[in-house]
Amino acid sequence: MARRTLDRIADAVTRWPVARQVAQLGVDGAAVSDRTRRLRSRLRDVTTVPSVCPYCAVGCGTLVHVQDGRIVDIEGNPESPINEGALCPKGATTFQYAVNPHRLTKVLHRRPYAAEWEEMSLEEAMERVARLFKETRDRTWVETHSDGETEGPARHTTAIGFLGGAALDNEENYLIKKFCVGTGVVFVENQARI
Repeated sequence: MARRTLDRIADAVTRWPVARQVAQLGVDGAAVSDRTRRLRSRLRDVTTVPSVCPYCAVGCGTLVHVQDGRIVDIEGNPESPINEGALCPKGATTFQYAVNPHRLTKVLHRRPYAAEWEEMSLEEAMERVARLFKETRDRTWVETHSDGETEGPARHTTAIGFLGGAALDNEENYLIKKFCVGTGVVFVENQARI
């Protein structure tokens, strides 16, 4: 009777993960219980795509899990040398940003003095922005300095400004700055500095 009780106690202790971890010095899955061995990932049959967090210029690595053409999870990439799998609070909400049913996926335009928004094609919106940019630039172009200084033309417009986003990388910011300088836009700022 005592032997059977001792055997039951020994069996219970050896099944306890902490006892196995101590007995085996934490090697070879010592802290894994039978229940843990039976667990399976909820992310079965998914394609994992490495990506980058869109929120700032740090460029934290993410893993985007896609199943049947839909994003089912986004997490930090432990192989990224930048963030080693950790994400800030904004980065951790990337999944909600990507699959939010309220996220705008079409161009909306509200005509001057109108109360309602209307859909517009991307091509039409890009053409409108380009046309308004050129019209404004032509109308407000300053060729020479107002003080009569003739040394070097002014060649700029102060009626247009550019505000970049923090998710832009150095190369994109370089191209934006070159575009602004080339078109005479002098007010250039970036959200990352604000």
